Amino acid sequence: MDRHPIPDDVARFILLGIPSIPYLEAMLLLRRESTQPWDYVRVAQRLYLSENAAKTLLSDLHAGGVLEIADPQMALYRYQPVSSDLQQRIDQLADVYANNLVGVTNLIHSKVSKKAQQFADAFIWQKDS
Repeated sequence: MDRHPIPDDVARFILLGIPSIPYLEAMLLLRRESTQPWDYVRVAQRLYLSENAAKTLLSDLHAGGVLEIADPQMALYRYQPVSSDLQQRIDQLADVYANNLVGVTNLIHSKVSKKAQQFADAFIWQKDS
């Protein structure tokens, strides 16, 4: 039995709003250092990602309402959720992740695996077809 179960509302937020581990890690990194503006090069270096992957993450986090554009000319982003509700959900997730990294990671991976399986199932030829 897990000593730190994932609350239902946090699990729902993960399933609906967190597409990948890199997305989660980038979100929490920028949250921890919220006074700093971030560019994709710095995110890539900190999270050991390609610069293209970091660009996509920052864009996705901005589209998801997690980041604001701090400087459009320099492509700098800053952690600033669009609502206090989103900020509260992210704070809850950060606490849960700190206490149950494996559980949160498994939940995200199970969602990704399920989508991959659904995609693969779409290409299975039916014998009767």
